[in-house]
Amino acid sequence: MVIDLQQHISLLIEHYGYGGIMIALVAGIVGLPLPDEVLLAFVGFQVYKGDMLFLPSVLSAFIGAAGGISLSYLLGIKLGLPFIHRYGPRLHLTEKKLDSARKSFIKFGPILLFFGYFIPGFRHITAYLAGINGYSYQKFSKYAYTGAFLWTLVFITLGRSLGREWIKADELIARYSIPLLIIAVLAIGIGLVIWNQAKAKKTNEKRRQT
Repeated sequence: MVIDLQQHISLLIEHYGYGGIMIALVAGIVGLPLPDEVLLAFVGFQVYKGDMLFLPSVLSAFIGAAGGISLSYLLGIKLGLPFIHRYGPRLHLTEKKLDSARKSFIKFGPILLFFGYFIPGFRHITAYLAGINGYSYQKFSKYAYTGAFLWTLVFITLGRSLGREWIKADELIARYSIPLLIIAVLAIGIGLVIWNQAKAKKTNEKRRQT
């Protein structure tokens, strides 16, 4: 199966080059059953071999991921929940996944937009939910695009670093994604506290000066 998958991905990249990366990621993030992480890791392997360049690969992957997540967001705004209920099963968006994602999104929307790429089944749903919940484009793009860049960069870099063992990239992320997510959330929380304290201090100083 891995060999067949590698052959299909190899043919896609061989025929369409960097454009093939964009097309595959747009389709995969919208919901088609494409192995996005495997694709990115394989691109990293191509960089390792010297068949592709690192920066154009990351840029192409980012454009594809950002395009896919933006399309999902627009579908959420325009079509809403009825669309997901009707066509979700065809796109592997089961009712169970949807309910779980909706509950999580209410509490952790921005975090899920940012880190949802690394959580199996979530990146296909978070953008829909952002649109359905009325997220402004500015708020959506800030978290979703930053997360897209991080996701593509991590997997392509892993694929390049692992070389001929590139197929293990998905396994490594699955093993360490939750601990890394917890650390990242804590880091963001601490950063926000520090930022708010600094902002409050600056505001108080201005008040004293006036």
